[in-house]
Amino acid sequence: MTPSADTLMQRPSPWVCEDDLALLTDLYQLGLVRGHLEAGRSGRATFAVEARRLPPSRRFLLACGQELVLEAVERLRFGAAALEHLRGFGVLGEDFLSWLADFRFSGDALGVPEGTPVFAREPILEVTGALPEVQLIETLLVNQIHLQTAIASKAIRVVNAARGQPVVDFGLRRSHGVDAGVKSARACYIAGVAATSNVLAGRMWGIPVSGTMAHSYVEAHADELDAFRAFAARFGDTTLLVDTHDSLEGVRDLITLAEEQGDAFDVRAIRLAPGRDGRLATEARALLDKAGLEHVDIFASGGLDEHAIERLVEDGAPIGGFGVGTEMAVPGDAPALDISYTMVAYDGPGDVAVEDESVLPGPRQVFRIEVDGVAMRDVIAGAEEARPGRPLLVPLMRNGRVLEAARRPLSDVRAGARAAVRSLPERLRAIDGEDAPYPVEVSDPLEEARRRRETANP
Repeated sequence: MTPSADTLMQRPSPWVCEDDLALLTDLYQLGLVRGHLEAGRSGRATFAVEARRLPPSRRFLLACGQELVLEAVERLRFGAAALEHLRGFGVLGEDFLSWLADFRFSGDALGVPEGTPVFAREPILEVTGALPEVQLIETLLVNQIHLQTAIASKAIRVVNAARGQPVVDFGLRRSHGVDAGVKSARACYIAGVAATSNVLAGRMWGIPVSGTMAHSYVEAHADELDAFRAFAARFGDTTLLVDTHDSLEGVRDLITLAEEQGDAFDVRAIRLAPGRDGRLATEARALLDKAGLEHVDIFASGGLDEHAIERLVEDGAPIGGFGVGTEMAVPGDAPALDISYTMVAYDGPGDVAVEDESVLPGPRQVFRIEVDGVAMRDVIAGAEEARPGRPLLVPLMRNGRVLEAARRPLSDVRAGARAAVRSLPERLRAIDGEDAPYPVEVSDPLEEARRRRETANP
């Protein structure tokens, strides 16, 4: 039986909207918060979002997502529908539900600006506030920072491999859900990707949107040349896909189209799958040049990742741009990062023990030591330490309100990321090669504080 319109209207929306965001948490978080409140554990606590270790294939991570997620935290509310749903659990209690109804995050946050290269044990974000409040937002913070940092950290490798040639994000269809699709496009753009195929991401973030044509369009015509004629007639200054049947025959059909149209011909590029060594692109380039179509560029796509792109560039393949989908949106070599949300300090009533004596205690700062504009080493120190170097963590939220430092135009975030990555030693920007790690040190006072806590908690 087909559901009635009234029945459909009564169903919850299958899409997460802002009114639902407060419920985007793990159930145990609500239990922890209620437990803290009832035990009087409401003192000031600091939690750090950080990667405990880097994946073997990553020399650094490109921090991303903290600015967006803090805006979500600022607006986080438990509305009537959310509270009614929680009331149905029957175990949370009316006092706790009343606390949720009045919830407004009132804490502070420091973090590295989006697009900052970070290393293991370095805070991406530190959140400080009443323990129940900072506990409540754990799942949302980790979810959003993990996704966007994982994607940006892959995308910067693809961009570096392309060595200045533009990269276009084709990953929406393989992204793990709609939120991931739009956030991934933004993360890729911050990392230096030139454009996206994602129309919604273009509207939301102002990212340039780019597209070509599909094999199915060619297959829907009597032959390839007819498809080219029809597509070029409707879309000027376009890119034509030549590898539906035979790539070089497709190039020859394009040449025929150019001969037919003369001065009206305005195809700017062809798209093909270049193969592993780029010979196909070289042969296509030779055909185009012989026909006087030197201005027609070659755009490569099809199963590309940073390693394939690097090989093509090093082999001198005549390719003017790359489309990357699955391997950037769902990075198979590092699909998950070991990002944690760890309590590093608590100052208040109630018995609370920091969970792991190996954790560097207290609010922290990271100082990046640079020589002639090149990063040489980082020092993780206590927040109150005065040390040489450039402090990476800056205030992003105060008293529950996002600061202007966390509301930058996306173009500024992208430019900052580009400059920050360029300041890294060349070996860290290489796709493969020397594995000498970037030095990250712990200051003597911070290490001594860690040892004291370890001794106090045998």
